[in-house]
Amino acid sequence: VQLQASGGGLVQAGGSLRLSCAVSGVSGGTFSRYGMGWFRQSPGKEREFVAAISRSGRDADYRDSVKGRFTISRDNTRKTSYLQMNSLRPEDTAVYYCAADSRAILTTPPRSTERGYDYWGQGTQVTVSS
Repeated sequence: VQLQASGGGLVQAGGSLRLSCAVSGVSGGTFSRYGMGWFRQSPGKEREFVAAISRSGRDADYRDSVKGRFTISRDNTRKTSYLQMNSLRPEDTAVYYCAADSRAILTTPPRSTERGYDYWGQGTQVTVSS
C-alpha cells in the first residue's frame, strides 16, 4: 500500500489549497474500507492531528483550530482522500501527511491519534505567508 500526498504549495494568508492523498496498491473496494486521516508537522513541533474521515465518509473529525476552515472528503472510485483548506493562516504552515487505517470496521469513528493509522504518505509542504 502506498500513499502519495500532493497539492501543497505557497499561498498568502486567507487563500486556499486542496491537498490530495492518492492510495495505490489496493483495489477501490479495499480503499473504501480504510479510514483516512491528515496530520501536520511544523519545524520544532510534534506531528499533530488535523482531520479524519470514517470509511463510510459519513463521519469526520477536526482539530479545533481548523474547524469551519478545512474539509476532509474521500472519493472511493479514485481511491483518494482530499483536504480542502480555506482561510489559511500562517500558523497552518507545516508538512501535511496523509494516513490510512486499514483496520477500520463499519463502526470505527474517525481516528485522531497516530497509532490509529498503519500506512503513511511522504508529506507535502504547505506554506502560508502573512
